[in-house]
Amino acid sequence: MKQKNIVIFDTTLRDGEQCPGASMNLREKLEVARQLARLKVDVIEAGFPVISDGDFEAVRTIAQEIKGPIIAGLARCVEKDIDAAGAAVKPAGKRGRIHVFLATSKIHREFKLGKAKDEIIRLAVVGVKRAKSHVEDVEFSPEDGSRTEPEFLVEVCKAVIAAGATTVNIPDTVGWAVPEQYAALIGHLYESIPAFKSGKAVISVHCHNDLGLAVANSLAAVRAGARQVECTVNGIGERAGNAALEEIVMNLATRADFFEGFHCGINTKEIVKSSRLVSRMSGLVVQRSKAIVGENAFAHSSGIHQDGILKKRETYEIMDPQDVGWGLTELPLTKHSGRAAVAARLKHLGFKLPDKELQEVFTKFKEIGDKKKFVYDDDLTSLVEGKITEVPEVWSLEYIHVTTGNKTVPTATVRLTRKGQKPDEPIQDASIGDGPVDATLKAIDRLTSTKGRLMDYCLRAVSQGKDALGEVTVKVDFGGGNLVTGKGASTDVVEASARAYLNAVNRFLGPDKQGSEKAAQP
Repeated sequence: MKQKNIVIFDTTLRDGEQCPGASMNLREKLEVARQLARLKVDVIEAGFPVISDGDFEAVRTIAQEIKGPIIAGLARCVEKDIDAAGAAVKPAGKRGRIHVFLATSKIHREFKLGKAKDEIIRLAVVGVKRAKSHVEDVEFSPEDGSRTEPEFLVEVCKAVIAAGATTVNIPDTVGWAVPEQYAALIGHLYESIPAFKSGKAVISVHCHNDLGLAVANSLAAVRAGARQVECTVNGIGERAGNAALEEIVMNLATRADFFEGFHCGINTKEIVKSSRLVSRMSGLVVQRSKAIVGENAFAHSSGIHQDGILKKRETYEIMDPQDVGWGLTELPLTKHSGRAAVAARLKHLGFKLPDKELQEVFTKFKEIGDKKKFVYDDDLTSLVEGKITEVPEVWSLEYIHVTTGNKTVPTATVRLTRKGQKPDEPIQDASIGDGPVDATLKAIDRLTSTKGRLMDYCLRAVSQGKDALGEVTVKVDFGGGNLVTGKGASTDVVEASARAYLNAVNRFLGPDKQGSEKAAQP
């Protein structure tokens, strides 16, 4: 039987990053892109170049540095969007793709665009042709495709393919579709448009999870003729998120009897590592019961289940955890481990650091090693990712002291240094609060003259043991409704909280501000 390859189009860095509070800076995006390349995704949609200087630079840098996958930039059917996308993906050469989109559904035509069908087709064709002047690989998306009249959708698809589009994506933009109807729509397009049957063009699908059907819709579409699936690691994305990459991939692999002949080239052993990296870079915690990558995905508490697993794993596990990257950690390092050992372990974990940053991480490793007996891979990963998530420091933490207890008023004394001042001229203040963390954050507000509203606070143990490194992620509103994410780690949870909050303050005050308003997208 001839294998039918499914192209995995990852939009974690574009649609996934649009999730409120999930914005990543350039260094974070680049690290995620490197991991996506190790995961062997076929296409990385790196961003929306025209939307901000930061997005343009991120797409351009990823196109320049990441080898292997196709690098795509998103654009509306507007000249400045398309030209920006073309310039951003240019360093990728023949691996560059421009993804243009224009709304086609009746509700969007009437209430958002105010345009007739013939004008929609004209604009789509003009947009594709302009994109084609920059790159050979052009993808077109009729936004809100699942709610567009099927026959009009056929007209649009034929027109953009004739104009040069090699991929046509049918997005379920608002998560409205159900598998049977969506599959019927994809099947109708496949049968009605010769270019899809001949392989001249590819049908893609991009499903949102508003009704919890993104993965089901995507897989139904594959069986109906789609040959590209657009998805994100951990299913992150706007509103309820996108189709989860790991669920799409493992459905195809695990149920090969049902998806007979379908294949994708993902390196499944990199799935868990990718999930953890995206979670840490975006600040979005993976729910414990999440399929494939959640901490409970392969946990069995029932005695009956445990007994069955011990006798034969397949009785209650349909996948081998090691196939997706779960497994025992390597032998841990200790404070006696040298720089070469740490560098070798970092290389094994997939991190590439310049000598200066490697030395900084090694110094922090030694500090952690003095506080705990073993330094596990997860501890080391957290230290490196802490370095990656650093932003130019307007304020740096010099000292923190807290007094707390059930019979005393929690008080925090904090000493900070502001960039540009002499190192021996820090400023110090104290505050009380409902607890040691609250008091600490209030003291930081007083010192930095900011007023942040803590919207979310998450503390997790990075590794095992009572001396585990604590990793704190906060989402803070400094006014205006834009959430700023901050991250920090320490064996002391109050210090970790202070570092995470100060990281958010520095992001808010620094030049590399994230979370700018995004335009409507598929």
